[in-house]
Amino acid sequence: MLNSQERIEQIAQIAAVVVLVLGCMMVLRPFVTAMLWASILCFSTWPAYLWLRGQLGDRRGLASLCMTLVLVSFLVVPLIAVGATLADDVTALVQNIRALAEGGELQNPPAWLSGLPVVGETLDKYWREFAESREKLAEFLQSIIVPARNFLLKGGLSIGEGIMQLSLSVFIAFFFFRDGETLVQTLRSGMDRIAGTRTEHLVATVGATTKGVVYGILGTAAVQGALAFVGFVLAQVPGAVFLGLLTFLLALVPMGVPLVWLPVTGWLFYQDQIGWGIFMALWGFFVVSGVDNVVKPYLISRGAKLSFLPVFLGVIGGILAFGFIGIFLGPTLLAVGYTLAREWTSQAATRPDDAPPSSEDEPDAAEASAATQAHSKQDAS
Repeated sequence: MLNSQERIEQIAQIAAVVVLVLGCMMVLRPFVTAMLWASILCFSTWPAYLWLRGQLGDRRGLASLCMTLVLVSFLVVPLIAVGATLADDVTALVQNIRALAEGGELQNPPAWLSGLPVVGETLDKYWREFAESREKLAEFLQSIIVPARNFLLKGGLSIGEGIMQLSLSVFIAFFFFRDGETLVQTLRSGMDRIAGTRTEHLVATVGATTKGVVYGILGTAAVQGALAFVGFVLAQVPGAVFLGLLTFLLALVPMGVPLVWLPVTGWLFYQDQIGWGIFMALWGFFVVSGVDNVVKPYLISRGAKLSFLPVFLGVIGGILAFGFIGIFLGPTLLAVGYTLAREWTSQAATRPDDAPPSSEDEPDAAEASAATQAHSKQDAS
């Protein structure tokens, strides 16, 4: 039994540990998102890091630096270029809208607009009203300038925040690459205390699910964004870089890719570029959208089979919870949690089959044991 003095000392030690843990959590809280994404990046690219380290004579620091520069080239630099392009495009767009509102004239709608199903006649009607009445057009444009500018400004701030988070993630990834093996050993030791013999299975499940999301979902989106960018460049569409990134982001959402190439196709037809409009329609449907049915199954097969719902909710919830970087982080976290929950429920469902015999079965077991002993005595005699 502890006396009062020892009990007070024990309570003080526990309180000190709790305060220390809370303090560490408060310090690391702003960096949790970056650390999570850095760990996912390192885990997904770890085979490439090991190969590069072998080529460099097992020099961890140099290999980690090279991998960090590769991540900067593929993640941070393109996003910075897109942010700069978006700023220029937004400025030009706002100026054009303002000039049109101050006295510009709107041309009559193209003939094909009224032929669009469901919404074609309505769009054609409103277009003609704006083309015939300069006052109505100016009033409409003035009403959308401020909301559009605020919306685009918030989008630019989100991209800027995403650039900062990605840069911080890549910086942290350098240390994860360099000290990754030591960190993994520490993590495994901690999981052994919690999960026991199931540590290896849990690690394998989390790893397969993470690769399934990164390779399958993000990899396919990257391929679709790149193919869309190539199509936009060939068709000489303005803002091809921004539209390519937008295709990549919307590729994470079901049926999101056509929301980019369909308006671009309509714009080409409106510019009387019929040939390039037909090209963009075919390129968007068969190449950009069609590659999803080829690349995604192949890449996902290298990881884990994923359900649609966790990925979709992960994209939306990730943006709300983590901002721009949540587009990548949300699906990964939710898919891992969903997979672990499914593993746990499947084990709970099969556990009764492996349970020891109940009390009702014990008499049968006792009778079988007695019969075995009797046969043994007969054989001995």
